[in-house]
Amino acid sequence: MLLDQLVKFYVVHNVPLNTSYDFIQHFLGIAHIRNYGAAWNIFTGQKWLLFIITVVALGVLVYLFKKMWTNWIYALGLSLIIGGTIGNFIDRIRLGYVVDMFQLLFINFPVFNVADASLSIGVVIFLIALLRDDKDD
Repeated sequence: MLLDQLVKFYVVHNVPLNTSYDFIQHFLGIAHIRNYGAAWNIFTGQKWLLFIITVVALGVLVYLFKKMWTNWIYALGLSLIIGGTIGNFIDRIRLGYVVDMFQLLFINFPVFNVADASLSIGVVIFLIALLRDDKDD
């Protein structure tokens, strides 16, 4: 969450809006984009809907974390998901949009941020934990 906000602060103050620079040639660009929706710009302009969805999701995630925190792999996955959710939620409350900055140059993929990466990695870890538990049954 802190890393997400620090990177966003840097980008907002050092990269002009709606521009992109090659960071690692043909691999990764640093951009400055405003996202008024959610992933892949779904729900664009639906500020209140995104607010309600986020609050409900955080409630469910905190509940799951309280139930599963003793299992380190679930705790890690849920922590990353919660942190990513809060990172983008801070932007939506403070700015009315989410600041995105990482652009994959080798594939057509939406521009994303540290919070998005945290969320995605957290979901993968959580799913691995679920699959691992299924095998044990």
